[in-house]
Amino acid sequence: MNDAEVSSIAKAKDGKYYNIGENLYLKPLKSGKASWIFRYTYAKERKEIVLGRYGKAPQGVSLKKARELAADNASKVRDGNDPKLERKQTKKQTVDNVAQEWLKERRRNIQNPEIPERVYRRDIQPFIGALAVDSVTTRDIYDLVQRINDSGRPTVANDALDHCKHIFTQAIILNLIKNNPASILKPKHAGGTEDSRTRNLQFSEINIALDVMRSNQNQFTRDNYIAVCLLLALGVRKCELIAAKWNEFDLEEKLWMLPEARTKKNAPGLAIALPDKVIPLLKELKIRACNSEYVFPARRTSKRRGYISDDTLNHALGTLFGIPSSAQKKKGILKLPNLMKEAGIEEAFTIHDLRRTCRSRLAQLKVPSNVAEKCINHKIKGVEGVYDQWGYFDERAEALNKLANRLALYW
Repeated sequence: MNDAEVSSIAKAKDGKYYNIGENLYLKPLKSGKASWIFRYTYAKERKEIVLGRYGKAPQGVSLKKARELAADNASKVRDGNDPKLERKQTKKQTVDNVAQEWLKERRRNIQNPEIPERVYRRDIQPFIGALAVDSVTTRDIYDLVQRINDSGRPTVANDALDHCKHIFTQAIILNLIKNNPASILKPKHAGGTEDSRTRNLQFSEINIALDVMRSNQNQFTRDNYIAVCLLLALGVRKCELIAAKWNEFDLEEKLWMLPEARTKKNAPGLAIALPDKVIPLLKELKIRACNSEYVFPARRTSKRRGYISDDTLNHALGTLFGIPSSAQKKKGILKLPNLMKEAGIEEAFTIHDLRRTCRSRLAQLKVPSNVAEKCINHKIKGVEGVYDQWGYFDERAEALNKLANRLALYW
């Protein structure tokens, strides 16, 4: 059959299958268009797939091209593969499809799955999420992590590289690819090798930092300020504090029952004796929460959760060091004064450094090491940790009160 004959058939508008040869058919539609169909038998079942619309390239498929596609699919059938199933799998398997499978596994196996979810959503998905998983190259991932590093976030760049490695390992498990395009890349190709952080604030620096925060409530809200005070005084993790619910607190008994479900993986739940000095701060938050079940309710309506974003405190603190928030950057604000440096704090610190600060200042106040470790819910190491399961509640209460009394001088 030649092109002229095919062109004539395409105008039939009768919806019949016209055999072109070698399992290739042309089906004229009532709309006036015609589709190429490949018919075949797989596992004793009669099947068909559409190869494209009849017409000139690039929108249409010519007779010559249709025969090539039919031959290719016939070869797949002979090799024991189902072209229809193969197309279905290929069509669906983007990086995002695989990433969602990996994130589902993360939710089952790590304590804070929102962290990799956030990095994927913000820094990976927009750039490679829509790509077919088998089309992503090492260069694609290298460009992605370099883009993050160039934005001044080397730690996030390293995290993104690690997540990419896991996502493409998941693709190998699903038999979608044979090689991991991220495997050859190392931290030096992303954010660089990271040294363990040692930054902690001396009492004199705490005094300065809190003063800067109080003096710039347009950038650092009262809620943020109280959160910093609580992190310094209690030594809990940021994620444990911002997700706290009021039903965990008994302000009359001065007690916070931090449930195991919200502690770092493998860390036990903890009964925290609340120092006298933090009770007024919590009572103020209770009023500011406006009947929310959360201590730090979300400031905007969110379908994801009822408490503030993981980045809220980080971004607010960043603005005091001259780093514009995402919202400010969208408004064209690309530079801010470094208020902390102007006030005398030469070395920047992060929200997570406040936990290290709490532990360091407890040591400075001569709190025994085993008690101080329990204050921040660390496991006691070695044989002592195996045999000493005592929670040191009274000792922790005394230690945190001593620390809070000192910190309150700067509140």
